[in-house]
Amino acid sequence: MRKIRLLVPVIAAAGLALSACATTPYTGPVEVTRFVAEQPAGLGQGTIAITFPDAMDNMAARSAFAAAVSAELARLGYTVVPEGSPAGQTAAIRTTRNAIAAADQSRPGPVSVGVGGSTGSYGSGLGVGVGINLGGGRESPSVMTVLSVRITRADGVTLWEGRAQIATGVKSPFSQTNTSAKTLAAGLFRDFPGGNGETVTISVKKLQGK
Repeated sequence: MRKIRLLVPVIAAAGLALSACATTPYTGPVEVTRFVAEQPAGLGQGTIAITFPDAMDNMAARSAFAAAVSAELARLGYTVVPEGSPAGQTAAIRTTRNAIAAADQSRPGPVSVGVGGSTGSYGSGLGVGVGINLGGGRESPSVMTVLSVRITRADGVTLWEGRAQIATGVKSPFSQTNTSAKTLAAGLFRDFPGGNGETVTISVKKLQGK
């Protein structure tokens, strides 16, 4: 009986050791930068149609971001109409996913939006796992997913523009397309329209269920 009692803590300790070696998925906060026009009358009301100015070969990602942005626009009070339909306003969506160099553990440079829109594409799994150490300890950030939206009136005047980004590791659930799309859209339109030129950082926990 004594031998059995001695084995229990040994087994438990071994289990804890294995647990300690497991990789903790990396999920960074959502960083949001927004710009608001001096005369933003009409924001959050009327009809709005989404559009993708840049080609997206990944249709699953396109659908996920379209659904996520449309849901947020509807929550704000817009009447979202089918893409290509006449509308009082248009929401142009751009999204990118790029690998983060394994040697660079620092946060990417400051976000810059407000003039034009960066040409982007969304590659499914682009760069994921390239040069990333998946050994024990904390997982390193491996990809940066970015969502930008520009809202313009029918006459072409820009009323609002914003960008949200999140750095995640390979094993993070927020690297999944649907989850990242919903999270970025929720962060981008949180406290809409936000302050002109402001940059805020939001924990993903605050955006869950939004």
